[in-house]
Amino acid sequence: ICSRAYFVVVMVFFHVYILNVIGLLLYVHYNNGSEDLERLGPGQRGQSPSGQPRCSRSLSRLEGIRVGHVQPVSLTPHRTHQMRTISLKPLIFEIPSFLTEEECRVVVQLAQLKGLMESQTVASTLEQEESNQPLLSLSTEEVFSLLDLNQDGLIQKEEIVSHSRSQDGTWLNPERLRQILTGLEDSPAVLGVLTLADFQHVYDLSQHPMQQPKKNLQSRYKQSSKHTWLYLGPGAHHVLHTLRNRVTSLTRLPPGLVELSEPLQVIRFEQGDFSNAHHDSSPSNAETACSHTRLAGNKSALSEVPCRYLTMLFYLSSVEEGGESTFPVADNRTYEEQALVQDGVDLTDTQEACDRGNLRIKPTVGTALLWYNHLSDGRGWMGELDEYSLHGDCPVKRGLKWVAHSWVNVDPDPQQQARYQRLVAQRHHAKAGMEEHSQPLSHSNLHQDL
Repeated sequence: ICSRAYFVVVMVFFHVYILNVIGLLLYVHYNNGSEDLERLGPGQRGQSPSGQPRCSRSLSRLEGIRVGHVQPVSLTPHRTHQMRTISLKPLIFEIPSFLTEEECRVVVQLAQLKGLMESQTVASTLEQEESNQPLLSLSTEEVFSLLDLNQDGLIQKEEIVSHSRSQDGTWLNPERLRQILTGLEDSPAVLGVLTLADFQHVYDLSQHPMQQPKKNLQSRYKQSSKHTWLYLGPGAHHVLHTLRNRVTSLTRLPPGLVELSEPLQVIRFEQGDFSNAHHDSSPSNAETACSHTRLAGNKSALSEVPCRYLTMLFYLSSVEEGGESTFPVADNRTYEEQALVQDGVDLTDTQEACDRGNLRIKPTVGTALLWYNHLSDGRGWMGELDEYSLHGDCPVKRGLKWVAHSWVNVDPDPQQQARYQRLVAQRHHAKAGMEEHSQPLSHSNLHQDL
């Protein structure tokens, strides 16, 4: 009996000891994390102790719960905003009164002061095919010679890639270069190279786009509007700083990540203006590199694409009639590009099919929308493009429509994103060091960048 009681006492003490150790470890872990954040302060939580921006290995993502769910969010002192879930595929939130009417007016005035330009319009399929034709009349042999940089009578991958970085694209666009590269990789004669005979066959196919697969949605994108870009960094108007801070608070992303993203895009839609349905971001693959990380990017990539984790849209004005934001396939059970054409009508054509969109939001001054352009990769980082994030702008029927876009740029490769942020930080510190040793102009403090 004594031995059994002794055994029970020993086991009880052993379990209590183990529980105490686990509790102590948890206490140290969580307290150290919160103390580090408090020590850094709210303005430094996106930076490392050395002052360089941190690249968190996980991206915050808000929970939608269900369509119609309302949750309070604290964006400004002394006020709580209400955020409503309006779609789960893609995940979209609506935040009324995100900006005051006065703040909207200031942003519009800053855009007018900066000056607006015509938005880039991508032509229809037929128009694009015509524009893709070479401006110069080059024979196949001449094109082969131009691509064959070392003039060895063979075309290697490196030679094609070097031409793909040309910005004018006047005689050979990225689509044709991609087709030639594919032909090179599939060449049966000599692995990894193209002879003139092989090239003649591949280039002939690239000259007939009607024989190629259907172009993706991005190539059919059309827009009629005017826009400009407003810088949100140091020296910008305080209203723009306020807007950026609210974006950071709402998204719960590191400040450094938001600050290194694109400037604010302001767009004016006049009567009849519109934009066809499109995706703000792009699917990632080995042939592309993110535009924002190109400084530390994949130099062998054929093209650069926008990589936008999320979009925030701000309505800077109400619209008398029309101008709704439309999400044609929001909350569909499935997504198939072939199903975007119904009864001969293309759902991406907002001029013809705006009223068929599953979700339409009427512009209301001060209201903001937030949606995620990408799914999660399951490890806390940015995953595949969310096809359901397809969206556009219905034609304005009466009045003016002013909107602004704020994107948070993230590279699908977290290591690539980290390299980019380190590179930007190093350049920033180098520039700051040079400014300290230079004599500033007497009026330099009066400069204000829009």
